[in-house]
Amino acid sequence: MTNETATGDELDGGVPYRSRRRVLVRAAVPLAVAAVIAAGVGLVPALAADSPPDLPTLTAEQVVAKALGSEAQSLSGTVSVSTDLGLPTQLLGAAGGIGAAAGGHGGDGASASADPQAKLLGLLGGDRTLRVAVDGPDHQRVDMMENMAGYTVVRNGDQAWAWDSSTNSAVHLTGRAGDKHPAAPLSQLPTTPQEAARQFLTASAGTTSVTVAGTANVAGQKAYQLSVKPTQSGSTVAEVRIAVAADNGVPLAVAVKSTDGTTVLDVHFTDVSFAKPAAKTFDFALPKGAKVTEQKADGAAKEHGAAADTAKGGHDGTNVIGEGWTAVFTSQVPGAPVAAPKGDGKHGGRAPVNPQGLMKSLGKQVDGGTLISTKVLNVLLTDDGRVFAGAVTLPVLQHAAGVN
Repeated sequence: MTNETATGDELDGGVPYRSRRRVLVRAAVPLAVAAVIAAGVGLVPALAADSPPDLPTLTAEQVVAKALGSEAQSLSGTVSVSTDLGLPTQLLGAAGGIGAAAGGHGGDGASASADPQAKLLGLLGGDRTLRVAVDGPDHQRVDMMENMAGYTVVRNGDQAWAWDSSTNSAVHLTGRAGDKHPAAPLSQLPTTPQEAARQFLTASAGTTSVTVAGTANVAGQKAYQLSVKPTQSGSTVAEVRIAVAADNGVPLAVAVKSTDGTTVLDVHFTDVSFAKPAAKTFDFALPKGAKVTEQKADGAAKEHGAAADTAKGGHDGTNVIGEGWTAVFTSQVPGAPVAAPKGDGKHGGRAPVNPQGLMKSLGKQVDGGTLISTKVLNVLLTDDGRVFAGAVTLPVLQHAAGVN
């Protein structure tokens, strides 16, 4: 296999790289503190260890073009998600309350538990198994099982449902909102290797080195391996490995390694079929007694778009400093307790969360404020309540915060 290197600029010149971005699934930067932390890195995967297949030699540009230009519209299979960021469990729990409140469902614990925004945080720690099915842009399904409970997101044309079995609550979205339809399963963090790979291959093109690093067998498919590395100093991500199916270009696995050599995120298919799923796969029957929150897709899309615009420099102080692998996400953390979702009378509720107090209790004092350090994500809380987060080193955060 060749080990030819392609920089971001070369990729743009060698293949229609930037022009393909408009058709890719992208993750908006959430407003909640923990979601801002999570947005610094995409999801990941482990590759199969059996003998690598013998495939025709391709350059890095050709494999990237194959991945970004894949025309596969249908698939189904099982996705394994393993996350080892080292995030404190207290922070994740509190962030769930903050995220639900920020998402507009803070007054109803049941509906908040079914909202995809609130469920995203569950992918940031531990191991998850997802069953996924896709048939074009209008038919998608994700089923997640955890602790004997289930969570389902289904999109079928202009109807979308998100249902949480633990509370028997659902969110129902109706109507269409173009390419920014908010009903895409768990749309703000990637839930499949395709989404993760596309984010890594497009978001940081100008600050990335890409090489072909051999071949692998993943979920019964022959695949090329891409090695994606930052060219900037200051990132805590050392390498991202992406397995791209040789036959149709579908990314099958993504593995992210931190600078200490550990795999911090892992997303890969354990089995996959590219046959068209049966139409009934995307049907959803509301369980008896379920509590339903109704939403209109156009209204939700406006909120979704506003969140993305705010993340680029919106009125509430959320912003992105820098670019590529050393981008820092910054926001103002509430100083007063944030109301967590109320109970539904059966499952109880959570006490209000004081974000600044919690973060200070979990971190250590450094020049400029309090640092919460994980295996790949670092968060700096300044004394005046600003938060700076990213997959970057402490000096990068301090520079972004204006600390000498």
